[in-house]
This record gives sequence, structure tokens and C-alpha cells, in this order.
Amino acid sequence: MKPKEKAKAKPNTGKSRSELLHQYYQYTGFYSFVWKSVLKALPYILILVAAVFVFNHFFSINDILVRMTETLPVWGVLSVFFTSETLLGLVPPEIFIAWAAKMDSPWLFLTYLGFISYFGGLLSYWIGIAITKIPAVHNYLEVKMAKQLKNSKKWGGFLIVVGALLPLPFSISCMAAGIINYPFKGVILFGSLRLLRFAIYGLILFQVF
Repeated sequence: MKPKEKAKAKPNTGKSRSELLHQYYQYTGFYSFVWKSVLKALPYILILVAAVFVFNHFFSINDILVRMTETLPVWGVLSVFFTSETLLGLVPPEIFIAWAAKMDSPWLFLTYLGFISYFGGLLSYWIGIAITKIPAVHNYLEVKMAKQLKNSKKWGGFLIVVGALLPLPFSISCMAAGIINYPFKGVILFGSLRLLRFAIYGLILFQVF
């Protein structure tokens, strides 16, 4: 019997992990997909920003939110935060973290906020799933957006990580994950980084308030 041939070693490309990842994103069309998605969303983002700017010009959003945290009972503030973190998450969580800093047990309330935000995002995922059940939306996704959805599923984890850690609405990221039918266990795993963001923000903001 002939001796078994040794398995061929994988060629060393000499490229770092980040370079290989960049190359993979180029080959799979990730960058072009993100760019096209941003361009499509840009008009809506600009309209939303303009509306917020005009509203803030006549009514100070910051003052309204601060007054709300000062007048509502604890359960009321937490309820408002849960609603915000479930439906689009447009209210900056920093307002609520600053509120937690003024409580007798700031880290306890920061923990409440972190888990409320996390579970609000998980609920947003199921709202995204429910949206796809609407016949018109379902047909649009299956017919016109089939290619985009296929690509989106590859990068669903990246989408969740960005929403969890960066100053972007976590709720929208989770809702989008539901719309593209990204696995829920992935949302649970990557979404848990949301707790890390609250811990970091707490360390920073608790030094200010």
C-alpha cells in the first residue's frame, strides 16, 4: 500500500486578517451594497433630521426630555425608555443615563436601562418579522428585494453589532434584522453587546453628573 499523501498546507498569502476581511467584503459586494442602501435611505434621513431641527427650533427637545425625567415617577421614565427602545429608538439613551446618575443607586438603574434597551431591541426584531407578514411588504421583499435580502443576511451580525455599540438606533437595527429574517439567536448573541455600551457610557457620564 502506498503511504498516505500528506495534506497540502494552505498557501500563506502574507495578508493580515483585516486585509483578508476587506478583500472578502470587496468580493461579496458588501461595500457597494452598504453604499447603495445609504443612498436610498439618505432622502428619508434628511427629511427626518430637518423635521427634528425645525421642531427643536420652536420646542427644545432636550428640555422636554429632561423635564420628563424630573417629573415622571421611576416606572414612568422606564416605560418611556422601553417604548422608545422598542419603536425606532429615536430618544437618545444618554438622557436616561444622566437620569440614572442622579438616583441613589445609579449603577442599579443603569443596569435596568441596559436590559430594557436590550429586550426592547429583541421585541423590535419581532416587529420586523411581523412587518414582513403584510402581503404587500412580503411580495415586495420576495420579488424586488430578493438579491438585497440574500446579501443582507450575510451581514446581519455586523448590522446588529453596529446598532448595539455605535450611537445609532439599536431598535432600527433589530427591526431590520427581523425584516431580512436574520436568525434570532444571532440577534440575542450580538445584541448583548448593547449592555457593554451602557456600561461604557455609564463610566463616562457618571463622571459628569
